[in-house]
This record gives sequence, C-alpha cells and structure tokens, in this order.
Amino acid sequence: MKKAIRGVVGAVCLLTALNVAPGVSQAEGRPLEWADCGDGLQCGEVAVPADWGRPRGERVRLAVARLPARDQAAKKGVLLVNLGGPAQQISVLRVAKSAFSDLTRWFDVVVSDPRGFEASAGITCPYPAPLPENLEWASPGQAEYERYRTANHRFGVDCGRVAAGPLAGHLDSRQVAYDMDAIRAALGQDRLDYYGNSYGTVFAQAYARRFPGRVGRMYLDSVLDHTTRSWVDWLLPRARTMERNLERFAQWCGEQVDCALHGRDVVEVWDEVLERAAREPIPAGSTTVNASRIASRTNPGFEQEWPELARAIAEAHAGDATRFAEQPVGGRDPDLSRIMFCADFPYPSDYRVVKSFEARLRQVTPHIGWVAAWPMAYHCAGLPGKGTYPPERLRELGPGAGPVLVAGGEYDGTTPPQDARRVAAQWGNARYLPVKGGHALYLSGHPCVREHVHRYLLTGELPGEGAVCGAA
Repeated sequence: MKKAIRGVVGAVCLLTALNVAPGVSQAEGRPLEWADCGDGLQCGEVAVPADWGRPRGERVRLAVARLPARDQAAKKGVLLVNLGGPAQQISVLRVAKSAFSDLTRWFDVVVSDPRGFEASAGITCPYPAPLPENLEWASPGQAEYERYRTANHRFGVDCGRVAAGPLAGHLDSRQVAYDMDAIRAALGQDRLDYYGNSYGTVFAQAYARRFPGRVGRMYLDSVLDHTTRSWVDWLLPRARTMERNLERFAQWCGEQVDCALHGRDVVEVWDEVLERAAREPIPAGSTTVNASRIASRTNPGFEQEWPELARAIAEAHAGDATRFAEQPVGGRDPDLSRIMFCADFPYPSDYRVVKSFEARLRQVTPHIGWVAAWPMAYHCAGLPGKGTYPPERLRELGPGAGPVLVAGGEYDGTTPPQDARRVAAQWGNARYLPVKGGHALYLSGHPCVREHVHRYLLTGELPGEGAVCGAA
C-alpha cells in the first residue's frame, strides 16, 4: 500500500504523457457504454456543454474509466473517485490500481479526467508553465517576482484562453460539478456516491452546493476549504501546521542521537541560517544560496526527509549550503492545473499584498509558517480570468442526503485539519474524523482510516462521536 500511494502521487504529477485508449461515445441521454481499454480498465465518454451556462452551446467529451468490481453479481454500487490535483485521473488509475483493491471488492471504481485534462477534450498548452527563478518562490525579491508574474500572465493567455478553445473561461469547479452530475446520470445512479481526495474535495463542495439532494455517501480526505473568503484566515491554519511540524522535527532531532543537529536548539539554528542567508547568500560549491531558496526547499511536514533536512541545516550553519542548492527531484503539476486552481482560488497578484500576508503570518508563525503566504502566489500571479468560481459558504445538505464522512491529518500543511472541520461544520450532516497523520490518509494506507471508510461506504455507519485515529 505504501508503494501504491507513491504511484498515485507520482502519477498525478508526472504521467501527463501516458495515452488513454479511446472510449465509446455516449449517445445523448443514454447510459454509458463501456469498452475494454487496457490495463483492466473499461472506458467510455459523456458529452457535456463546454459551458453549463449555455447548455445548448458547443459540447465537449469527458473521458470516463472504470475499474470494475471483482464480482459484478455481488457488487454494492458505483463509486466515483477523484484523487486530486486538479489533474488527469485515468492515467493515474492505470498505474495505481492496487490502491483500490479493497474498494473493488464491493464497488465499480469510476474516474474521469476533469474537463480540459488529458483525455477529456484535453487542452495542449503551447509551452510549459513558468517556474520562479532558481525555484525561489518563498518571499522572492520584487524584481524576480514581477518577471515571473509577467511570464505567468503570458502563459495564462496562451494556454487558458487561446489553446483552451471552447473551454476558455469554463475551467472551474462549478463547471466540474455539473459534469459530475452528468456522469452520475450516465452511470444510472439516483445519488452520487463519491470519494474525493485533496482537490477532489473542492469538486465535492461545488457538487453539494448545486445538487444537495443528490449527495449519497461521500468520503472526503484531506479537505481543501473552498468556503473561506478571507485569505489570511485561509492561510493561518497552513502556517500554524508548518510551524508545528518544525517543532515536531526539532523534538525528533532531540531524541535521535544520529540526527545531525542532535543536542542543539534546532529552531534557533534554523533561524540563524535564514538570517545569515538573508544578509549574504551562503556558499554552495560554485554558487551561493539565499534565504528565499532555503525557505523554498524546506517543508518539515515530510518525516521521511527529516534526516536529510537536519544535515542540510547543519551544513548550511557551518557555511556550506550545497544541499539547499540541489534541484528537487520529482515532477510538477500539469500546466493546466494552475488555470483551474486559480479560477477557484483567485489569490492576489500584487507583490505588496502578498508581502503583507507574509508579515501577518510572521507575527504568529515566525520560524517557517510565514512561507505559506507564497505557494498560491506562485500558482496565480498575473493569471487572467481568475475567480470564475470564487469561494462561497456551504449550505446544509438536502433531506436524505449524506451523511458525509470527512477526515483530516493533524500534520497536513497543504490541507490542514481546520479546513476539514470548517467544511464539515457548515454541512451539519457530516462527521469529522481527526487523524494523526499527513496528506491522503486513505491512499497512504492508514489502517484505522481505511477501516472507518470501508464500513461507512458499505453501510452508511459513521465513526462514533469522539472517534480518533492515532498514528499508523
């Protein structure tokens, strides 16, 4: 299962180039027809309006795939799944089928590439989305930021407006919610049973706003709050979680004799490294590393990286920041993801505004949490057409809908548990399950979470009041 989650995460970031076999076109108003498309999957298509505000306008095709339940005669139902991103889903399912082996004991597991992604009227951006200079996105200098914002604006025009064709201006979670309901109808389901992970929870919130009476059993994991319009209120839980993770890292180092910073005040050493790098970049072989680059390379939420982080900080404190100069290994979000992300979360682009957010966060999270002001700026700076579906509060679910099961990891700095608590509270008919863990709890194989999720999806039984899942 640990191998499965690595496959899922890597696939979301890296597998844009995988081909998805063409499915079977669905005639208007008829059930989905399935055809084998390799790797144990069956594929089909659903036709939807490019703009649900003009339902008789131009149409696009949504690619849908299912991993059938192992025993079709005994299956309990159909479960629509979105693993987050926003990103393609079908190629992820191809390489990470084992992550769903438990669910296919009872359900057809169905995924769909969101509109515009890969097999769903896939938009081909004419060139890759820009990256900050030297990947220094945390509190960059204004000149560097403005150059990046100009490049990101140009990318947004060429990809999100020109290359997007009929989908231009219609790449947001509100449109996806209507797509989800079209898929529900094509699957022949009266209600939507759904499992959303990470950004898939934003789609769930949009769906519940539009179709509150059609929500069936819905499990949301690592919730991204799309209800809060105050950016500072939205950032604070992320900043506080990052700060707590730095404290956990320091505590771990105090207990591990082989930690490179064992016996030292870890937080104090970290602060000194940033202060020195802010005054004068620290040597790193043939180059130097500034404070922005060090902060951009540091996320204390990943426990498996703590030994390497301790070595990097210790060496930088001694005058060699080479480990922070190394380019990170791994992929990047699909270029189109930032178009949809910023349509839903129209983060301010003005450098002074983002710096003011940073200053506010530094007052309560002075060591590392203030970095939380910058990732959204990296995504959204200068993009045209932001905010076609900005955050809005939820309303209680309709009669007979739900209840909804929501889980959040205490150490998750990307989708902090406060997000899940806020969303669950607004629905009323929802149960929040706190977990000692990080991001993507079900997919990471957390046994307590998986037990609760399976029971809930099969029977509708929620965890008892006060239930908590401890560390895996």
